Amino acid sequence: MTELCIEPLSRAPLYVLELWGDPKPAAKRIAKALGHDLPKAGRAHGLVLRTGPATWLVEGDLTELRAALGEGGALTPTGGGYAQVRISGPRWRSLLMEGGLFDAESAAFAVDSVVTTPIDHVTVTLRVESESACLAYVPASLADDLLRFWRISAGGLPR
Repeated sequence: MTELCIEPLSRAPLYVLELWGDPKPAAKRIAKALGHDLPKAGRAHGLVLRTGPATWLVEGDLTELRAALGEGGALTPTGGGYAQVRISGPRWRSLLMEGGLFDAESAAFAVDSVVTTPIDHVTVTLRVESESACLAYVPASLADDLLRFWRISAGGLPR
């Protein structure tokens, strides 16, 4: 495996799922449609990432999810609002520490952990894919700036 790979991925349609009022009835219907509960705070499951108290990012076929939602919330397309970047290799955690405000090297930041944090001047949502890779969801309008920052920073990381 290479030391560090910063790989922009093709844009996948992403949606923001928001629940309001008493979210329990909608969450129960959604869990049945998904085949699993919605992820808890700071976690991901399948193609669903928890990004806030009553907010998730969702990818994939949403036909059943949309039907299960009912009046308990909304499912809104991000309209290409996020670029996805995979950062992989043994130094991916060190790269996220550059310009970041959280401990990416913490053992608690493990597979399927999700965090939204500023890195450099950009608010990024991160999902740990595996011990050797992380997915970053970056606002599309700032993706080029952050990619440049990461590529420059990668060159200065200790080996």
